[in-house]
Amino acid sequence: MIENLAPIILFVYNRPEHTLECLEALSKNNLADRSKLYIFCDGVKKNSSDEQVFRNSKVKEIIRRKKWCKEVIIIESETNKGLANSIIQGVTKVIDKYNKVIILEDDLITSNYFLEFMNESLNFYKDEPKVFQISGYSFPVPSIKENSSSFFLPITSTWGWGTWKRTWDILDFECLDYTILKKDKKLANKFNLNGNYNYKKMFFKQMESNKISSWGIRFYWNAFKNNALVLYPDKSLVYNKGWDNSGNHNDSYILYPILNWNKNYKVKHFEKNISVNNDILNKLEKYIKKRTSFITKLSNVFLKFK
Repeated sequence: MIENLAPIILFVYNRPEHTLECLEALSKNNLADRSKLYIFCDGVKKNSSDEQVFRNSKVKEIIRRKKWCKEVIIIESETNKGLANSIIQGVTKVIDKYNKVIILEDDLITSNYFLEFMNESLNFYKDEPKVFQISGYSFPVPSIKENSSSFFLPITSTWGWGTWKRTWDILDFECLDYTILKKDKKLANKFNLNGNYNYKKMFFKQMESNKISSWGIRFYWNAFKNNALVLYPDKSLVYNKGWDNSGNHNDSYILYPILNWNKNYKVKHFEKNISVNNDILNKLEKYIKKRTSFITKLSNVFLKFK
């Protein structure tokens, strides 16, 4: 039996349908009946439409509809903090008390063994300082074999993840040192997954404009400069339902579609070699390059006939 379970944190706002699906799936997880769930609900923006206010109130009704886990604690914000601030503040509040956490957003559907994988991993790697994060999501690269196992990559995840206070305490979300990427082209190329995905562009939008508000890209920068590792299952235990333009970064959903979803998939083997799996990293880079090229061509065709 897994002991000392990590609390789960769920962030919700104004997507009642997604929130209900997320909570229904979570409640069916092995260990849900032994877990503590914190739900942070953001407040509506100023001058919100009646529809937006209604959807926010509907979310607040849904999160109270059932006892989704053994214990449910609901924290509602009177103001609109935005996703990035909500996550940074919410995780800090909970992780300071429990030393480890599991984080979900409202458009994520978890497999029945998601919580089991997350808790086992958080316990297994708790004393490995190089391991920054546990990801419940995994990239849908066809060439990655499914052996109910796991591996390490040097990139972070935002789709169902866990971490420890030892990691969270050293994160610098101001990221004022980001300018080094302007001067060091070699470093910038490595940050961009060896030139295969433009994380730098996203990072600069975060740091130099109001176009995006992402905690995730800042988390990745912190992991990157610390040469940190992230554990991934060899098949995703999380399915992202945010394909309907209801959320942010829809290009990510096109780039990383979940194929052959299996809610009963179980990871049984945990990687003991605390280092990047370069074979899988190479396969991922090739996959991203191919998918990015396909998306670019598709976009060009759309624009041509628009």
